[in-house]
Amino acid sequence: MNARTLGTDGPTVTPLGLGCMGMSDFYGSPDEQAGIDTIQRALDLGVNLLDTADMYGPHTNERLVGRAIDGRRDDVVLATKFGIDRNGDGRAINGRPDYVRSSIHDSLERLGVDHVDLWYQHRVDPDVPVEETWGAMAEQVEAGKVRFLGISEAAADTVRRAHATHPVTALQTEYSLWSRDIEGEILDTIRELGITLVGYAPLGRGFLTGRFESPSDFPDGDWRADSPRFQGDNFDRNLDLVRAVEAFADERGASPAQVALAWVLHEGDDVVAIPGTTSVHHLQDNMGALDVELSAEDLARLDEIAPHDAAAGDRYSDMSSVGI
Repeated sequence: MNARTLGTDGPTVTPLGLGCMGMSDFYGSPDEQAGIDTIQRALDLGVNLLDTADMYGPHTNERLVGRAIDGRRDDVVLATKFGIDRNGDGRAINGRPDYVRSSIHDSLERLGVDHVDLWYQHRVDPDVPVEETWGAMAEQVEAGKVRFLGISEAAADTVRRAHATHPVTALQTEYSLWSRDIEGEILDTIRELGITLVGYAPLGRGFLTGRFESPSDFPDGDWRADSPRFQGDNFDRNLDLVRAVEAFADERGASPAQVALAWVLHEGDDVVAIPGTTSVHHLQDNMGALDVELSAEDLARLDEIAPHDAAAGDRYSDMSSVGI
């Protein structure tokens, strides 16, 4: 795999990492052993970027990742996130410095490591200046608990303010054929500053693989069943997009997932994708994206299939904390 560097001087990672959220939360009943097997197979295949967060579970995903990498820490560029507090009722965005400090302590304990390689502010707290949050994050770099810092779902001006406090190595946000919101000001800003884009949900939360024919296909307890993009007319309209991607993939002798991931990776050497899966089979299919070459003509056709505003429905039921 052609390695990519996070930021200007960050760790070297594989173009495809592994998002671990679904192994513990949001997509139906988790199977922890399947998650561990998938992580370990990914490491065997050379994948080195693993992505988790303290709010997945909550807390259980970090523990799962810690068990999976036990004895293989040197094989992993380990990323986790803080900032969405699920300890109380509901979910609260928290960027207070005292919470920043306690969060890294707790994450390290759950992961069973003495440092993380990349630590993200998961969501920006509208009630706390980002400079205060990032000042406390920078302290953790100085203390050796964190190597590099990232931010997730942040607006361009917020990224600039964070970067002025301490260098931002990566911006993590949803990016796929049907989630292209950051193209324009945000993408231009991070490229100007030398910040890598880490695209989560590059398979449209599994939808772009063609696995789902109707909302009833989602298992009980699956977050997607309540997401605007997977409901009613939105589902049907988005399914038309998937069918077009499937037809394109068939012409190329590839799977829809491989085409969707290849498109993300072809958007630039400063882009990394972290598809999530709980299946070794799907993991291995995803890895085939590295062998899919897309010409300028192919990319133009995919832009026609999935233009900037192709998806029907918002990404979240409540978009208030996205892009602050």
